[in-house]
Amino acid sequence: GAQPLRRGAPRPRRGGGGGVLPSPGPRTLPVPESPCGRLKGVEPASDSLERLVPTELESEDSTGQATLELHMERYRYAARQIRPGRVLDIACGVGYGSQVLARSREEVSVVGVDLSEAAVAHARAHYAGPRVRFHTSDAMAFEDPEGFDSIVSLETVEHVAAPGALIAHLATLLRPEGVLIASVPTTPSVDLNPHHLHDFSERSFRDLVRQSTHGLEEIGVFRQRQPVSLTAVLLRRERRMGDLRRGLLTYYARHPKAMLRRIAATLRFGLANHYATLAWQRVPENSG
Repeated sequence: GAQPLRRGAPRPRRGGGGGVLPSPGPRTLPVPESPCGRLKGVEPASDSLERLVPTELESEDSTGQATLELHMERYRYAARQIRPGRVLDIACGVGYGSQVLARSREEVSVVGVDLSEAAVAHARAHYAGPRVRFHTSDAMAFEDPEGFDSIVSLETVEHVAAPGALIAHLATLLRPEGVLIASVPTTPSVDLNPHHLHDFSERSFRDLVRQSTHGLEEIGVFRQRQPVSLTAVLLRRERRMGDLRRGLLTYYARHPKAMLRRIAATLRFGLANHYATLAWQRVPENSG
């Protein structure tokens, strides 16, 4: 089976974008001066909020174990939605999710993409195969003349400075009748997670996609709930909690609307993070 990153191995940096299949394959354009997000500087590690290294998770790390299962559930949902043909997995990290997609059916070939050279090197070493290829590129700089029958972008959009531009760019890579699958947190996260740039609700995420693209019709939604231990957060009992924003009261003093969003979400949803993975399909231009 697949073997995630081992202890002592180089830890890939958080990244986004890039993938390759046999010729004619993707081409990597120069990375823009203003990258589309903050994916670059986050190291995947056993104590990271952002990119997990499964084999480095400690047995008592309940948050990490639960978060890994959430990631796997999203990929399994995406695997049920993808169409036969070419699949693009943007921000694939160390590559285990790309393998989930490839193993879902024999009629797909997967391009895993990530900005981190170390992450891609690990993915190539452990998850590459005849139907899974990995490539290093920035998401906004990635092009492929063949296009893709399905594009998967899980927990990426909240990190980028211009999320609408990213969605619009991915839509240009989608073949006719192709499927786009993307996920975001739908409860506030920017206040606690300094790597996130945007808060979304399920409605605002739908609005973003609708305003950034045309000809996409929603075909499915998968919702998740992750209970949060207030004690673990306040006491930073688990190592990964060290990634949480420090000086939170100062942050709220400077961003009072963020505090109001947090209060409203807690009253509505309780102590839990919520996520939504949505799927859209490109509608043929002559339909209707």
